[in-house]
Amino acid sequence: MTVAVFGNTYKLATIEEVNRVLKVLEGKDVRVLLSQELRHELNLMAQYEPFTAETAECVDVALSMGGDGTVLTTASEIADKQIPILGINCGHLGFLAEGAKDNLDEILQQLIDGNYTIEERALLQVTTVGGGHVIHPYALNEVAVMKQELSSMIAVETRVDGELLHTYRADGLVVSTPTGSTAYNLSVGGPLVSPSLDAVILSPIATHSLNVRPFLLPDKVAIDLHIHSRSGSYLISIDGRSQTLNDDISLHIDCAPFRIKLVQLGERTFIQTLREKLMWGGKLD
Repeated sequence: MTVAVFGNTYKLATIEEVNRVLKVLEGKDVRVLLSQELRHELNLMAQYEPFTAETAECVDVALSMGGDGTVLTTASEIADKQIPILGINCGHLGFLAEGAKDNLDEILQQLIDGNYTIEERALLQVTTVGGGHVIHPYALNEVAVMKQELSSMIAVETRVDGELLHTYRADGLVVSTPTGSTAYNLSVGGPLVSPSLDAVILSPIATHSLNVRPFLLPDKVAIDLHIHSRSGSYLISIDGRSQTLNDDISLHIDCAPFRIKLVQLGERTFIQTLREKLMWGGKLD
């Protein structure tokens, strides 16, 4: 079995958990690859092979050590390589990070024994029209366009399969997958959506019009965004990775032709996750 290990190199606690994983795997019949960042951070260039486009072909599972942000980064690194990802939650909430750091030995043994299932999640892909390019074109959670100026909103002309839906005058617009419905989409008032549904969610950020609400679409549609701003530019954030684009550059968003595979341990459902992470059904103090 070959395991690739990714981790959040900015947090000491996560680095300690990565070291724990490596020690546990030392005594197992497992080939371990490390992300380039971890190899440099831990000074393990000689001891471990790097995860590269070439070595990725033999990887059975990717371990993502950190929180949901680290899982998103790992998904971006893996992209279309179809490697299952198991997130180990070393942080707080952790919707995507399935495993808990307190059960590392048990989790790793489950992986080695093949005692897990695979759940596939849809990705959005982003292309630019009129110039420029996006650095990270795939989103497991969301694509968000946002204003740069503090004092003025932007206008986001939104077309669905070529038909004008609405021109959102707002601080921005979030285009989310069902997986991302618990992320930025939720914080701007968008709906929670089961990740098993094939859908895309449009949720405006601080819209100027009170009668404009989040909108659920089938995931087979193509979405085109034309942004107009006073500054002549806007921010695009793809799973938290941001860059600036000129507003003469439009965005084309649709479903990626492949899906990300997430490792599921046990039989926990999305509803159980909501009850645990968002404390649905908990007692009010």
